[in-house]
Amino acid sequence: MPRIDIELNPVDDITTDAIGQPGERSFYLQANKGDQTVTLLLEKIQIQSLAVAVEQFLAEIKQDNPEIPDASSQYKEDEMHLKHPFEPLFRVGDFGLGYDSSEDLVILVLREAGLVNEEVEETRAVRLWCTRSQIRRMVHWGIELANRGRSVCPLCGEVINPGGHFCPKNNGHKKSHEMNDGKTGNS
Repeated sequence: MPRIDIELNPVDDITTDAIGQPGERSFYLQANKGDQTVTLLLEKIQIQSLAVAVEQFLAEIKQDNPEIPDASSQYKEDEMHLKHPFEPLFRVGDFGLGYDSSEDLVILVLREAGLVNEEVEETRAVRLWCTRSQIRRMVHWGIELANRGRSVCPLCGEVINPGGHFCPKNNGHKKSHEMNDGKTGNS
């Protein structure tokens, strides 16, 4: 059972962001309340999974409570970046979502990743209470960030690193896949 180390109820702000170049980025989730800031390290796939989970969860909340207004996904990019300091408390292993209908707040619980092959009696966790619009803006921004990453090879579907990649559809020749007049082939 995770131990709740930090609880921000409610958060003033919550965001995801990435630091580094595509292919070498580190992804973070950060929330603050007053002068308390919590920063957590996570993977790009976790941001994408969280976005799907949040959208499904918000749809269920709306279905059960049709009288509540829709949550906004509109954000201002300059307000979505990390604030210093952003030293992560821990790496996220998994997350959970809850809803407090009396306060109309979504509860996001982020649990620390356990250590492989070592006994861990209890992991740490952070509980963040957010408006439906705050969490929806955060995941929409997170998807925007994820989509700003490396491009995908149109031939093989693999991710293209800044220096190119060895494309099996191109007989393994290294190619940067700069789109030269739309032609592809063995070059």
